[in-house]
Amino acid sequence: MNPTHDLPLKTTSAKRSPLPPGPKGHPILGVMPEFNRDSLAFVMKCREYGDVVRARFLYVSSYFLYNPNDIEDVLSTRAKNFRKSMSLRSNFFHRLVGNGLLTSEGDFWRRQRRLAQPAFHRQRISGYGDVMVDYAERTGAKWCDGEVRDIQRDMMRLTLEIVVKTLFDSDVSEDADNVGRILSGLAKPFASQATLKWILDNRLPTPEHRRFHKAVGEIDKIIYRIIGERRVSDYDQGDLLSMLLQARDDDGSQMTDAQLRDEVITLFLAGHETTALVLTWSWYLLAKNPEAERKFHAELDEVLDGRLPHASDLPQLQYTEKIVKEAMRLYPPAYAVGREAIEECEIGGYRVPRHTQIFAFQWATQRDPRYFDNPEGFDPDRWTTEFSENLPKYAYFPFGGGPRLCIGNYFAMMEVVLVLATIGRQLKLSLVSDEVVELWPAMSLRPKNGIKVAITKR
Repeated sequence: MNPTHDLPLKTTSAKRSPLPPGPKGHPILGVMPEFNRDSLAFVMKCREYGDVVRARFLYVSSYFLYNPNDIEDVLSTRAKNFRKSMSLRSNFFHRLVGNGLLTSEGDFWRRQRRLAQPAFHRQRISGYGDVMVDYAERTGAKWCDGEVRDIQRDMMRLTLEIVVKTLFDSDVSEDADNVGRILSGLAKPFASQATLKWILDNRLPTPEHRRFHKAVGEIDKIIYRIIGERRVSDYDQGDLLSMLLQARDDDGSQMTDAQLRDEVITLFLAGHETTALVLTWSWYLLAKNPEAERKFHAELDEVLDGRLPHASDLPQLQYTEKIVKEAMRLYPPAYAVGREAIEECEIGGYRVPRHTQIFAFQWATQRDPRYFDNPEGFDPDRWTTEFSENLPKYAYFPFGGGPRLCIGNYFAMMEVVLVLATIGRQLKLSLVSDEVVELWPAMSLRPKNGIKVAITKR
């Protein structure tokens, strides 16, 4: 139990408490140079200073949290004293996702969450299981025995098709292809957020700034046209957009076109890229671990006996689910979560001045040997009921946590398990190179140059 949970947010004792230790960094730039050389390695190295670490990025003071109790303090227990971090309020990010669930705050966020929640009811989401299986089956059927493929590219394409059907319905698939292409290009600037270039590109009309805003403008034209067409038709086509269009607040009001646009872009990003990355890393880890792969195929043979999976099979696909959980532990697409202190407070015995940027890193906490034996190893069997129940709540938080827990977490888990089961029942994927995959932490944790696999029919 964290003793700071019972402290008031702003007290005299909090003012007297010390600032946490941390790397000094460059006199002007702070830790920006070292962070940019290898951000994931830097985050892991900072654990040497303790569970709360202070780092300065130029003029911005940031705290890194490594203790699950402190992370829970920020994301859940005292969530009202923290807002989204400065990085999520940047010009680029706000221009892309607007004021959707990911970035909105306060009463407006609560209203949007309330309006969107019915679209993610488990019974509604389960109905999309057949869509996920159908598109996964089509994807696997196109692969030939012995051919080499980039599994990241294929999973991006597959999740794009699925999100198009479940979010927009299939009649706008060509537009969604264009949106997917644009969004992939928009991720590039986010790989260098802690740089002077990022700051300048966000604030000044540089060529990068203009390119970014022009690309988002192309997405806007497509999304607003789709929303306009749906408002005219005014009937439920069975997709998520229909649910959002029909949602009514207590006073009878609906989302405006601008609000719908922001939610659609947010859902498109979450349902496309992050889900594709969980699938990519799952295939990668299975290909590197033959015993886990053997257990995976054995479960599929026993549960499915050659047939296609269905959402009703999810309770029986327990080992497949453990694979997904372990993949998200080692390679969480959302590898960090950020907040900003609204008022001065205390975390872990240290003073937190207002406006301090607070970061918790799934990448680091989910590889902490205090909570995970063999933390760098891939071990789906670790996810027993007993292990999960005894694990500190925020030692594992791939979907974030607290009131802002990812609204699509059940949708994502169902999709990944069903896609793995559909493709894995007939195919085996093997790595074509022993080279270490280079990581690229941009908006999400990506393999920088894709992952090449060889296809084998089972």
